[in-house]
Amino acid sequence: MARITRVEMFMADLQPKVKRVDAIQSFVSQETPFVRISDSDGVSGLGYSYTIGQGGPAVMSLLQNTLTPQLIGREAEEIGRIWRDLLFSTHATAVGAITSLALAAIDTALWDLRCKRAGLPLWRMLGGAKDSVPMYTTEGGWLHIPAEDLVEDALAAQSKGFAGSKIKIGRPHLSEDRARLKAVREAVGDSYEIMVDANQCFSRAEATRRAKVLEELNIGWFEEPMPADDVLEHARLAASTSVPIAVGESMYSLSQFKDYLVAGGASIVQVDVARIGGITPWMKVAHLAEAHNVPVCPHFLMELHVSLVCAIPNAPWLEYIPQLDSLTASTMRMERGCAIPSNVPGLGIDWDEDKLAAACIKTFNSEISA
Repeated sequence: MARITRVEMFMADLQPKVKRVDAIQSFVSQETPFVRISDSDGVSGLGYSYTIGQGGPAVMSLLQNTLTPQLIGREAEEIGRIWRDLLFSTHATAVGAITSLALAAIDTALWDLRCKRAGLPLWRMLGGAKDSVPMYTTEGGWLHIPAEDLVEDALAAQSKGFAGSKIKIGRPHLSEDRARLKAVREAVGDSYEIMVDANQCFSRAEATRRAKVLEELNIGWFEEPMPADDVLEHARLAASTSVPIAVGESMYSLSQFKDYLVAGGASIVQVDVARIGGITPWMKVAHLAEAHNVPVCPHFLMELHVSLVCAIPNAPWLEYIPQLDSLTASTMRMERGCAIPSNVPGLGIDWDEDKLAAACIKTFNSEISA
């Protein structure tokens, strides 16, 4: 075993390639904190998390001032112990987004380091359940996009082998959402999956009303119909409709997922590796979902999630939203609508060090060492 001797931190601000608008926000930038952890044998691992638009400096402050100083001298292989110690050292700010995002940057770096030391890709280190996963695309389904363009994007994805598309809903009137979804359904046929995402914008009354339309159009799942912290209302909605209810991207602890699964409020678990606090708790949520016979379809971060969904048996989908193209030497491997995890030891992300250096915001660079 080797002890941690150095930790580097920096942050990049990534600009989306396309306009991204949903029912509650516009995705204008992605502040991306990075952590690089090196051990006494000279092996290093690079981890990251993200925010949508704002909050990155707060994550960096927690990393620099509170969390990373605790890493020096620790055994890098004791990932579970480190994660738990860091969580409890910040108990006054947990459970919450800032703490989870900071923990995720550290935890993913430690897993990258462990896999490199072992000479294994992440998906095999964690279980190696399958060597590919079907994808659905969200990138052409944003709320501002007119119906004819939604149809064009879905048909293009279908021709490439994608098995589904996700479309944002939450237009001012139900008739607008219905017209958009109906146009896509008529174009792609009954066997192509259409998922919808409301981004927490509805009351239960309105979600129930819209679910009836979703049933008519054979929608694959109804994502975040209401505010994510309302477990009871999601359970009531799930009991009232045949459309599967998908939640998880806005949840930050294992216990929150437990409450949803016990209450019957989650038909699809969409745990996000950054927002849950890293790979260590992500795997716990995945196993918890498996015990409840519920599939895991994670939110965003496809370049990292591809390895996680291929590590477990209960993950039927990967969401296609390109995120890291501007920072990598090669993109995630895809064949006929399926994502294929890398066999290179580590997280499987082919970082380009020159691009990383060029993208980082210099004022957030810092380093600590033994």
